[in-house]
Amino acid sequence: MYSDTHLHSYFSGDSETPPPEQIEKAIALGMETMCFTDHDDHDVVSDIDFELKIPEYIAEMRSLREQYSGRIEILTGIELGLKTDIPDHLREVSENDSFDQIIGSVHFIAGLDPYYPEYFLKFSASSYRTYFDTVLECLELHRHFDTLGHLDYIARYGGPYGLTYSYREYADSIDPILKKVIDCGKALECNTGGMSRGLSDPNPSFDVLRRYKELGGEFITLGSDAHSPDTLGYEFDKVGDILKSIGFRYYAVFRNRKPCMYPL
Repeated sequence: MYSDTHLHSYFSGDSETPPPEQIEKAIALGMETMCFTDHDDHDVVSDIDFELKIPEYIAEMRSLREQYSGRIEILTGIELGLKTDIPDHLREVSENDSFDQIIGSVHFIAGLDPYYPEYFLKFSASSYRTYFDTVLECLELHRHFDTLGHLDYIARYGGPYGLTYSYREYADSIDPILKKVIDCGKALECNTGGMSRGLSDPNPSFDVLRRYKELGGEFITLGSDAHSPDTLGYEFDKVGDILKSIGFRYYAVFRNRKPCMYPL
């Protein structure tokens, strides 16, 4: 089983799962390595506390790594919420040498998370375009991450508002993001969280992943975005086969912020 390098525990404000439950599920699936990437979205207005208690988190990850030594390798990551107005915080977190991997993800646009209807009520037909424009703006300002998380995250939530999504429709917004990821030497995440929510594709979609490869992208990470054990490693075998058909031969697992490549 491929390693899952995007998953959450009760250190994330939107999860109640004790880390050992995620670990035992990964072991049962036959994983040799896993990486916790709990949320840190700084200075946002939400009914959920997304500020990660970093010292406590790192201490528990170290303890778990020792506890499960010989059974599974536990890596310590973080899902860092990218915003344009918190450069000092992003830099400070990225300089913490306790992290193996930093996922850079855009969750909040103009203070709103597309998980909630307020975002779509505000931006309406421009919801997708505004999201992709914000992602690009963040990439132009910040390099404080290793892999770009769920590039088309917004696609998980637009359907109920009558909004459709395809790479072709938004290629002019997505291609600059992919080129920036490649030019900066970052990885692109293939996140199956959308599939566990009923989508046919991961985030980003297979068409976006195909375009990334066409543009010269090579670095791919795999993550389930699991907030509970039932979706950990979700559809990894299926996605791995499709990634190979696209032309990818390896995926990356970050240790000490450096990619280690493994065959798909």
